[in-house]
Amino acid sequence: MRKKIVAGNWKMNLDLNEGAELVNEIFKGLPELSESRMVLIAPPYLHLTQTAAQLTAMDNVYLGAQNCHHEASGAYTGEVAASMLKSAEVAYVIIGHSERREYFKEDNAMLAKKVNQALSNDMQVIFCCGEPLEIRDAGTQNSYVEKQIKEGIFHLGESQLKNVVIAYEPIWAIGTGRTATSAQAQDMHAHIRSVIAAKYEQDAANKMSILYGGSCKPSNAAELFECADVDGGLIGGAALKAADFLGIIEAMVNA
Repeated sequence: MRKKIVAGNWKMNLDLNEGAELVNEIFKGLPELSESRMVLIAPPYLHLTQTAAQLTAMDNVYLGAQNCHHEASGAYTGEVAASMLKSAEVAYVIIGHSERREYFKEDNAMLAKKVNQALSNDMQVIFCCGEPLEIRDAGTQNSYVEKQIKEGIFHLGESQLKNVVIAYEPIWAIGTGRTATSAQAQDMHAHIRSVIAAKYEQDAANKMSILYGGSCKPSNAAELFECADVDGGLIGGAALKAADFLGIIEAMVNA
């Protein structure tokens, strides 16, 4: 059985006190999580050691980072190496988020190197993919997302693939006023699973968790998580409010 996952990406939000308070509020309302259900919290780098200490009291709740550098070390002022994240007890690294691709021009070749860095430091990867509005309107979203996946993770062996989660972000439905339906989410998740199956066999594809990252909130989480190939969510704005994040976790627990 593949894991159901709700991952909270705080992005560049919250100071240390606000972050500590948010984690405390989540802890107070957190439902019991079975081994097949997990929660991930990915705060800014500054929060990592503080959040790691708080998470020691929570079962099946893991620490994530929002990015890592594509080199192991060196003269890269302002950057953070995967080995540093590992030393801060980070378990997962988000790689290839749409904002990293767009604002920092990270291409698939660079992201493949980042994947390697995270895996070589015994962390797991949440690899993001997804299409912008013009690609969706052109009807070429399947080939666009397939290319991201092939160039980002297809260099991995099957044993390495076990440590990769995919997150699908329909960029065209985030902040544009357009909404992705649960059917559209399911269609793309099924396509992604078929792409994995074609390379690594169906069993590997069946075991891979694929998360939805397109404005998931308490009001639509249950419907999304009922889809056969949607295994949880990569949550942005709703992860900054304990009540909203807990509502999404409840939907995941009950899916």
